[in-house]
Amino acid sequence: MNTELTGVIVMFLLSVLLAIPLGKYIAKVFAGEKTLLDFMHPLERFIYRLCGIDPNRKMNWKEFLAAMLTINLVWFVYAFFMLIFQDKLPLNPDGNAGQTPDLAFNTAISFLVNCNLQHYSGESGLTYLTQLLVVTFLQFVSAATGIAALVALFNGLKEKTTNNLGNFWSIFVKATTRVLLPLSFVMGVILAFNGTPASFDGKDTITTLQGDTVNVSRGPAAGMIAIKQLGTNGGGWFGVNSAHPLENPNYFTNIIETIAILLIPMALIFALGYYIKRKKLAYVIFGAMTLLFIIFCSINIYFETKGNPALDKMGIAQDIGSMEGKEIRLGSAATAFWSIATTSTSNGSVNGMHDSLTPVSGGVAMLDMMINALYGGVGVGLLNYFIFIIIAVFISGLMVGRTPEFMGHKVEAREVKIAALITLLSTFLIKAGTAFAAYMLVHHPDVGWAVKPGAWLNNPGYHGFSEMLYEFTSANANNGSGFEGLGDNNVFWNVTTGIVLILGRYLPIIGPLAIVGLLANKKYIPQSSGTLRTDSMTFGVMTLAVIIIITALSYFPPLALGPLAEYFSMK
Repeated sequence: MNTELTGVIVMFLLSVLLAIPLGKYIAKVFAGEKTLLDFMHPLERFIYRLCGIDPNRKMNWKEFLAAMLTINLVWFVYAFFMLIFQDKLPLNPDGNAGQTPDLAFNTAISFLVNCNLQHYSGESGLTYLTQLLVVTFLQFVSAATGIAALVALFNGLKEKTTNNLGNFWSIFVKATTRVLLPLSFVMGVILAFNGTPASFDGKDTITTLQGDTVNVSRGPAAGMIAIKQLGTNGGGWFGVNSAHPLENPNYFTNIIETIAILLIPMALIFALGYYIKRKKLAYVIFGAMTLLFIIFCSINIYFETKGNPALDKMGIAQDIGSMEGKEIRLGSAATAFWSIATTSTSNGSVNGMHDSLTPVSGGVAMLDMMINALYGGVGVGLLNYFIFIIIAVFISGLMVGRTPEFMGHKVEAREVKIAALITLLSTFLIKAGTAFAAYMLVHHPDVGWAVKPGAWLNNPGYHGFSEMLYEFTSANANNGSGFEGLGDNNVFWNVTTGIVLILGRYLPIIGPLAIVGLLANKKYIPQSSGTLRTDSMTFGVMTLAVIIIITALSYFPPLALGPLAEYFSMK
């Protein structure tokens, strides 16, 4: 067990050590400074010319959002029809069927919004063509969209007074060519050389040691798995995601994939400090996020390595921890660490089944997604944290009797209202969605949308409630992991979570960009002795308090009905 804990510590420290120089590099890329990948400029110039884009055109926050939302709509329509007609298209050696309209609706939205909630099994639900030209494509562009939105925030914070948040197309293309593609290429090569498939061959037939014949799916998986981790996408090439021995062959690949989950979200925090020349602010934000991250990791590692409380009551020894739903080659500690890394970053990939986590661990994973701001998804994690900063600035200003200010700009009623609405929206989507599912389950057991609601749950009672709560929490947080005891491939879950996916992705992007656009356009107020310092440890603690209080008030009741009730019933 000490060796397992050492592995966890090494993974975290390596993530931080790699994130610092990467953050500096990202800041240079978007500041227009010289970097090693400047040789990509001719390719970028060709893309601009081909698409008729002026990369130097300035955009205010409304124009920036209009460009982002328009191209996202185009990608959705493209993905939807590709998924429906995938059985009639080439590169389908296993003869997989086309998706139903409701499943295609959910899948297209899910990958478009960087969530990758999969209501299908990866190797049997998609063809090689749609795995590459729909799923992998969307994993690149959705991650680049998140980075572009964050860089727009950086631009608004950098200048004293400005109406220019940058050019969406220029930032988007550079995020793809100079950040996501190079890192994915390196990681894809590492995975391929460690046993992850990277060919277009169909299923292979093997004979097991017991003499059974098994068909094993393959395909060009290595590249897709690289961007799924680096872009905090999370969708698996195979149905069981990174618990599959071909998707995550050994402990070394597990280290690489875990670091990849954390790398860019961490790096973007450091990039903030370098880009706007406020390193101390970046350190305060990183410290606040990391404190909660370490607390959550400690809780989950403790409960997963301690073992299943039900088996404890029976006096059954569990020297290697609770191993239900986990891979022996990885161990309980590494799986527990992954469960927090993947929910802190909106990644959603899994190397063990979250439905098999002990009750407290499952509850912490849900709480992590409910906060949705510890490192967060690529780009959008800091956007979500920015909302908490605005609320903390407002409350702090009231406490000291001064007009709230952030980065030299007054925070007024309009900005606070937007922040409050975004915060309340997440609570509404999660709790209203779960309540609606529970209502259908109880009051309409024989009438459902294409499926009897009673067939949703393989587990009754508290854990069944947790399965429904987890699904809406994951959809709202653009996470994509799930308690897979839930039967979710039906019209009810495909449509309801699809709606939550859209609102949970775009409104938390629109809100922060509107706030920073409004703030940046105001007159700059020089810092004085009475100005609230937002780069101090005190303000970091204040922001943490805001996060904890808002989350506790919003989500304690459903958590009490689900994972907490399950834990105490087992005790």
